[in-house]
Amino acid sequence: MKNTDKTSRRQFLSGSAAAAAAACVSRDASAQDADYVIDPPNIVSMEIDGSDERFPVRRVFCLGRNYRAHAYESGDDPDVNPPFFFIKPRDAITDSREGHPYPSVTRALRYEGELVVALQSGGTNIDPADALDHVYAYGVGLDMTRQDLQQEAQRLSRPWAISKSFDNSAPCGPLYPVETNGHAVTGRIWLSVNGEVKQDSDLSFQIWSVSEGIAILSRHYELKAGDIIMTGTPEGIGLVETGDVVRVGIDGLGEIEVNIT
Repeated sequence: MKNTDKTSRRQFLSGSAAAAAAACVSRDASAQDADYVIDPPNIVSMEIDGSDERFPVRRVFCLGRNYRAHAYESGDDPDVNPPFFFIKPRDAITDSREGHPYPSVTRALRYEGELVVALQSGGTNIDPADALDHVYAYGVGLDMTRQDLQQEAQRLSRPWAISKSFDNSAPCGPLYPVETNGHAVTGRIWLSVNGEVKQDSDLSFQIWSVSEGIAILSRHYELKAGDIIMTGTPEGIGLVETGDVVRVGIDGLGEIEVNIT
């Protein structure tokens, strides 16, 4: 990255760091015991490696085009364009062992292997130097994409949430707590389809590190415990069909196997 790009990067990370603190919102404790006209939604949670406890999911943020080679293969210029995020519904996260049903309204289902970050705390305008303190655990996941719907939305200059935010679109493995496993900032990330390696990179090749991603995201949202961040995919994206077996692995975090059903 050029020196001018590094300057822009620092400005992007430090901009509007002195925002005013948000006012606390008072909530009536009795609301927790209220009667509801329909059954409340189920709690979505993730397995924690080595524990019977589970991690409750609040929101799912996804960082787009966070590896240089993938940005280029997607027609983007990572030295010019800032990072961007999109959101999946929390119940998009499923246990990878349950498989992934081929979704409706698509003929082009794309895989994207990713590092998953689970937050134990949050805030706004988080300093990158403090960002990793908010991480509870890391894991391995897939960001599944209805590629044809995404391309059509891009052609029409429309939002392409429908291509990313569909049911079961984020199969994930267990979380590995920082307390016992450390931080996942380097290490091989790979993906194979039917035994053939399609993606093969390293976490160190992320354009925006985990700490930087958390810091940037916290300028746009108040991050809280339970938030999940999927940190982008390396180059080598491609399509899968019913019957395919997708495996994703990250050094130190094991691997997952997802059957496309």
